[in-house]
Amino acid sequence: MQRSVTMPNQEAITQVNSFVRSVYLWMTLGLAITGITAYMFANTPSLLGLLFRATPEGGASPSMMFYIIMFSPLALVFLLSARIQKMQATTATFLFILYAALMGASLSLIFLIYSGSSIAQVFFICSGTFLACSIYGWTTKKDLTSVGSFMMMGLIGIIVASIVNIFLNSPMVHMVISYIGVLIFVGLTAYDTQKLKSMALAQPADLDAATLRKGTILGALTLYLDFINLFLFLLRIFGNRE
Repeated sequence: MQRSVTMPNQEAITQVNSFVRSVYLWMTLGLAITGITAYMFANTPSLLGLLFRATPEGGASPSMMFYIIMFSPLALVFLLSARIQKMQATTATFLFILYAALMGASLSLIFLIYSGSSIAQVFFICSGTFLACSIYGWTTKKDLTSVGSFMMMGLIGIIVASIVNIFLNSPMVHMVISYIGVLIFVGLTAYDTQKLKSMALAQPADLDAATLRKGTILGALTLYLDFINLFLFLLRIFGNRE
């Protein structure tokens, strides 16, 4: 049975608003860094050359740096998620900015695959969808814990399906995964927004600035991941290839 989220008093509302505003500011900064870095890599031959090396046949193949840039963001996510409470706030901030930049370098490939106009169009679709889901997660009185758990199981499912489809190479499976992925990250965005609101309510009023900063960085990372994944799944569906 669904339970209602307890209505906070005015002081708690102010505390929540301040915390969540900081989370969204850091998330927006992360997305801006990612977007700028991606565009720079895609449009600067010397930077793109770090990811690919010329082959004797006149083509290009991934370099060692390509694999480092592709997999290092995953390592940073695990590091931040598992160790952020033991880090200095400045270290957590630096790692978040570094993560956003590395994600930008890895996502630069979308500018080589999809047209710039379709990337921009999908970005605005994603922004509107993300905003609507966040508003719902922020305002709903329903407990979304069960929704979050179900979406996490679905996420594991599409990860497994994506790995299997590497070998099947089925366009239909690829598209089905994309649509399911959109639904999953729509649900996770609402759930994570509510979770951040609850986390802010649970924080003591005299929490020191460094601990508060680490909380906002972790929250920003969570919403950043929701946004990026939602964007990529939408791009698979609506993006026009070059």
